Amino acid sequence: HLFVSDVAITDLIHELGLGDKLAWLESKVGLYHGGTIWNFGTPMDLMRFKPLSLLQRIRVGFWTFLLQKTKDWRKFEGVTARDWLVKHMGAEAYRVIWEPLLRGKFGDYYDQVSMTWIWGKIYLRVASRGKGMAKERLGYPMGSFGEVFDVLGERVSQQGGDVHLSAGVNRVLVEDNNATGLEVQLSDGEAEPRNYDAIIATTPSYIFTRLVPDLPDDYHDKLVNVQYLSAVLVILILDRPLTDKYWISIADHDLPFVGIIEHTNMIDRSLYGGHHIVYLTNYPDRDSELYQKSAEELVAEFTPHLRQLNPDFDPSWILEYHHHKVDGAQPIIGINYSQRIPDHRTPIKNLYLANTTQIYPEDRGTNYSVRMGRQVARMVLEDAGEPVD
Repeated sequence: HLFVSDVAITDLIHELGLGDKLAWLESKVGLYHGGTIWNFGTPMDLMRFKPLSLLQRIRVGFWTFLLQKTKDWRKFEGVTARDWLVKHMGAEAYRVIWEPLLRGKFGDYYDQVSMTWIWGKIYLRVASRGKGMAKERLGYPMGSFGEVFDVLGERVSQQGGDVHLSAGVNRVLVEDNNATGLEVQLSDGEAEPRNYDAIIATTPSYIFTRLVPDLPDDYHDKLVNVQYLSAVLVILILDRPLTDKYWISIADHDLPFVGIIEHTNMIDRSLYGGHHIVYLTNYPDRDSELYQKSAEELVAEFTPHLRQLNPDFDPSWILEYHHHKVDGAQPIIGINYSQRIPDHRTPIKNLYLANTTQIYPEDRGTNYSVRMGRQVARMVLEDAGEPVD
């Protein structure tokens, strides 16, 4: 989904002629804690959140409001989220709400995450609400995000560009500290050098160091010193709804997933054959047992816990399931992170890097990827002496 504040990607969607398919819809957000799904999308929902005392709820609401009004993220950069939240919102609010969410998102790194990351989540969410803290509105291209990417590829081709999908790259070719092309792995097993004027790499940093092993030490160190977590996603196609919420954050260590997104609680299920689509997400380390599990193993592990959210759930509701995993999905945003971000212009001429570690202080997402893509494209044109719009 998109937030109202995601202007870069919404502008792109309109530029591609798909603006009439972009719908803005209200969503229901919940927090699972103590065996109950609590409404958790508005200030009034917070005031009704009984796991915290009234005084604690007021304290959380007060500081959340101040975070929403604070524009300068730099004041949060030198402190961890844990320390700031405990100090300002209280130890109990941190234990009940924030620690489970940080653990779910960042695993063993939860106590190293900068408060800037929390600020970004809270500050940007208010932009997705109407006046007077109304319900949140989220955007979705009704032809799917896949259609957006397909049309973008078609436009590139129409303007004389070539789009090669699933093409392996062995390394970046460098001569006299100048990137000259790529060594591409062909389907027949042969490697072929291809010359290019400029190269923009969008891989995770640890993969970029393999493609360009001879980077200067100071730039190389910035790349290897960022830790990543991976993403595991199980998609269930059900014959009936699981809950009445679009998004449920899991504040419970015992559940093996950290988020439930019931897509068809925001998008009409008639578009999906009348079925109900549920996403179960987690962010494990790439070396973890969870990341290595097959689709069948994950479904077997995840589905028994769905009865905690809906006691009536039965595995027979599952019509089909799908499994996806992505390595290097979430960089760990530690304190003073801005000092460790590598430049888009690498020390090698005509070689540029644009990946999720360089999205800051916002969290990674499609909107900021589009924004960064435009920024780096302008750099390439400027360095080549070409006119920039």
